[in-house]
Amino acid sequence: METIQSFDRTPLALHRLGAGRPVILLHGLFSSAQMNWMNWGQAQLLADAGFECLMPDLRAHGHSGKPHDPSAYPPDVLARDAIALVEALGLTDFDLVGFSLGARTSVRAVIHGLKPRKLALGGMGQEGLAGWTGRSAFFTDAIDRFDEVKHGDPAFAAVSFMKTMKVDRVAARLLLQTFSDTDPAELAALTMPTLVVNGDKDRDNGSPDLLAAALPNATLVTVPGTHMSCVTKPELGEAIRDFLLA
Repeated sequence: METIQSFDRTPLALHRLGAGRPVILLHGLFSSAQMNWMNWGQAQLLADAGFECLMPDLRAHGHSGKPHDPSAYPPDVLARDAIALVEALGLTDFDLVGFSLGARTSVRAVIHGLKPRKLALGGMGQEGLAGWTGRSAFFTDAIDRFDEVKHGDPAFAAVSFMKTMKVDRVAARLLLQTFSDTDPAELAALTMPTLVVNGDKDRDNGSPDLLAAALPNATLVTVPGTHMSCVTKPELGEAIRDFLLA
């Protein structure tokens, strides 16, 4: 693991695996590069196919900085971090993959000017981009009620995962305030070949079909699983690998 300084000098932990064509992998909310990409073999599958997997822990996650100063959380901070990472590594020809929050971050980074060769969006639908403030409010509420959420509460799964990941709730809550909705018209900026890949039982972030239809150059693939379980199955990594190699 190494550390990259972002645009505001917040340290971003970077995990590498493999050698070859660079692919950036961005993990989901409350997760980490280790949990999302390494524990279940997705990164190894890509490394075996000839890719160098570049896997940052997002700000307020994993081993990256978790500042409690609100000034460290300007709008679209994660997209700015992704752009800063590409610049720090001197990448000019790379692929970009994101799952859930990582997919949303990838979209926002491309809208802000990042230009990957290919883009893969996992666990994301159109509503998860256009209506993200609603999802953000759900998770903020889960943080605010953290100690009182019981089994059967809609927030129980989110709170349980936060406990498993030992999430810094102060930093996570600040981060949630940085997200903005993506106007469907902004998706016109995503002109590169794009994979939309979702679990067959995953509609946590809305319809992947609508998202694929709204993108200029998209391929839709369905893999087994829910939003949480599809990352544990090889089919997700295989779909991403096959798309990047095509």
